[in-house]
Amino acid sequence: MTFKDLQEANKQIQTTDIKGKQYAEVNQRIKAFRMCYPEGFIKTELLADADGVCLMRAEVGFGDRILGTGTAYEKESSSYINKTSYIENCETSAVGRALGMAGFGIDTSVASFEEVSNAIAQQEADKKISATHAKALVNLLAEEGIPASYVCEGYKVKTLADLTEGQHLQIAQNIKKIKKSYESKA
Repeated sequence: MTFKDLQEANKQIQTTDIKGKQYAEVNQRIKAFRMCYPEGFIKTELLADADGVCLMRAEVGFGDRILGTGTAYEKESSSYINKTSYIENCETSAVGRALGMAGFGIDTSVASFEEVSNAIAQQEADKKISATHAKALVNLLAEEGIPASYVCEGYKVKTLADLTEGQHLQIAQNIKKIKKSYESKA
């Protein structure tokens, strides 16, 4: 394969916009790779999976040549999708990075669409809770008869305002379990 072949394959890659920048999705990188290397290989290896965190390595190549490698790290609790599919997402990210290192879909970034969208979602979840959400949480806890101090103690924060948006969402989704836990301690 020549550099011109790689350029032609990259022209076929559809990209997705995130905040004004185009990113190649991993499936598009795989299609371009298969155009150039129909007999090529994509190998993945789970390097670690402990305490809800995994680390994955991927290799892409042809014959006995490795064209690119990539690693990825995912936390099970980092997003709604990762709660059920963090290992799969990790594998996809590692493959996307390996293909990027091999030159596929890197016209704007080595990072893939999936990788960037996951990072943005994690950053949003890590933001401090808004005043509106804090007030809504206070009301929800009051309706359920759960003292704010009980939730703060469980999340190791001084006040509800110290929670993140991700924690707020987690509390709202699990309010019945929290209530049951509180009632069993009371």
